[in-house]
Formats: sequence, C-alpha cells, structure tokens
Amino acid sequence: MRFQDRRQAGRELAALLVERQRRGRLDDPVVLALPRGGVPVADEVAGALGAPLDVLVVRKIGAPYNPEVGIGALVGDQPPVFDERALSVLGLTPERLGVQVRAERDELHRRERLYRAGRPAPELGGRAVVVVDDGLATGVTARAALRAVRAAAPGRLLLAVPVCSHQAVMALEGEADEIVYAYLPPHFDAVGQWYDDFAQLTDDEVVRTLGAARGG
Repeated sequence: MRFQDRRQAGRELAALLVERQRRGRLDDPVVLALPRGGVPVADEVAGALGAPLDVLVVRKIGAPYNPEVGIGALVGDQPPVFDERALSVLGLTPERLGVQVRAERDELHRRERLYRAGRPAPELGGRAVVVVDDGLATGVTARAALRAVRAAAPGRLLLAVPVCSHQAVMALEGEADEIVYAYLPPHFDAVGQWYDDFAQLTDDEVVRTLGAARGG
C-alpha cells in the first residue's frame, strides 16, 4: 500500500476511526495533529468525525551528529522524553544534550505561538482524544505526545497514523488505549517511502489549515 499524499492517507485513516465512532468508542472526540506533517492527515480525520481540530506541538531531539535520528522529544515545558536504549548505544546522557534541548524548546514555543495565535489549548479531560501524525517510525515523538495528553486525563486516548513500523507499535505498548493504523508494512525504513507526495509543509500551510478548520 502507498498513499498519494497526506490528504488521501487521512481519508483512509478516517474511515477506520469513523467505524469506531459508530460503535460508541469515540465519545466527544477532539483531534490533535502533530505538526507539521500530521496536520493535513488530522484535518481529514477531524472532518470525518465532526470533531474539533487542534495541534500538539512536539519537537524531536536529534542525535548530535545526525539530527534526523530521533533520540528524544519535547512537549511544552515538560522534561524531555528520551529513548534510553538509543542514549546507551550512542554513549550519550541527557546532560550532554542540553544545547539541543534548549534549541528545540525555543522552536517549539515559536510554533505554539504561531499556530495557536493566542487561543488556549483545548480541554481534554474526559474526552476521546485522537493524536494524529503522518506516520510512525521509532515512536519517540509520539511517546512524548501521548504522555502529555495522558496527564490531562482524557476519557480515551488513541494514536492514529496512516502507516507505522512494528518497532514503534511495540515501543508504544501501553502509552495509548489504542493505536489505529491503515497499514503496518513488513519492512519499514522511513515514513516518506509510503507516500508518492511527501513534500514538507510550511508554517503558513499549517496556519491556513487550522484557520479553515475553525471556520476562520
């Protein structure tokens, strides 16, 4: 299975979630996108569920010599969530990553200010919260996002992605009440390999999508 783009992937994912909604397993849902890539996917999901769309800004902490390799993640002002196994393999400690953590937290707050434009974060207590991204490779950013949402005491917590790796599903066991995916390929190298169009989104595209979802 391959997806044409994030919108088409979102529609495939939405069909699975609508079925759960029909069975009464998504009470008073709210959809939280992990920007930037998760926003168009989540927009399709929110529209199908008739649910509000918002963002949960998470920043990956990359390895010092290869920033694309995620070894941790940040949400808000909470302490970083690290992949302890990756730290051990790379011979790193949280203290040695202080510079990267500060830089990523600054960028996280910049995006929160831009995307939220002064709006408060949605109330999540007792609601069915669906956290959406465009794919799941290692699961390190999703883990940080799910723990942040869990702290808000949702009634039910789902992680929904179009495609994910077996490694990530196993790593996130117990972090969400359910992980929903459209495709679990036998071999997984990167999220982008499952999309024909995996162009990076801009801040402007995120802001426009959120504004349209709010009717603005």
